[in-house]
Amino acid sequence: MTTPAPVTPGSDQAAYWNEEGGRRWVDNIERVERMLQPLADRLITLAAPKKGETVLDVGCGGGLTSAAAAGAVGPTGRVTGCDVSAVILDVARARFKPTGNLSFALGDAAAMPLSGYDLVVSRFGVMFFPDPVAAFRNLRSALKPGGRLAFICWRSLDENPWMADCVRAAFTVLPRPEPTPPGAPGPFAFADAQRLRGILADAGFGAIEIVSHDETLELGTMDDALEQMTRMGPPAAGFAAASAADRDAVLAALRATLEPRLVDGRVHMPSGTWLVTARPA
Repeated sequence: MTTPAPVTPGSDQAAYWNEEGGRRWVDNIERVERMLQPLADRLITLAAPKKGETVLDVGCGGGLTSAAAAGAVGPTGRVTGCDVSAVILDVARARFKPTGNLSFALGDAAAMPLSGYDLVVSRFGVMFFPDPVAAFRNLRSALKPGGRLAFICWRSLDENPWMADCVRAAFTVLPRPEPTPPGAPGPFAFADAQRLRGILADAGFGAIEIVSHDETLELGTMDDALEQMTRMGPPAAGFAAASAADRDAVLAALRATLEPRLVDGRVHMPSGTWLVTARPA
């Protein structure tokens, strides 16, 4: 196994995740990871790390998925969490420093030298590649013969009301930004399953399975949900720059959207993802 050497990433995505994006993520990390935990658990079940295996976690963020994989592979296995954000990796290292079979590397998994892994996993970390075919080709090179790839990614924005409904509500007040071109790097880059299958095939993967998965996510209390939706995602920049009156109007619009989703004081909203597995062809 080649353990990634520390690399200073240089892409626009790396700049975002080491600056504004990374700071926002760290500020909201407990809230967001609690929301994503059922999907992280589903990924680990899908990937099924085995005792003694070597695992690469791409876009590992705060390290919870990496730590779950480390627990599954046991002391004879090894897990490397890789991320472009030094800011977020600081959180992962602080959390899991005592974990002997787990390490973290700063770098861009799309380009850094990688080899010798039994399993490559990712929880929402592979949708940001500027050149996804080249990136997945590099991930294929990371795998041993017989190795496997498993990741979870979002379907379309419209299939994710936890985000879509809040975005629509916020943009009844805030100026709407220019729409992102379909397939552009971002959370919903792999909404089109046929396109995703083609990317993986062009990168040299076979035995590709892309399965639709629906899950109701808990966004926490109303205050938790409002905080997350105004500090992360498409409305965040506009909300930060808005007048006090417009901020109040955004919060009112979001409350009206979220209140029907309250169950016992917690906001519950649907999500739609792809569960993806593949092997080198």
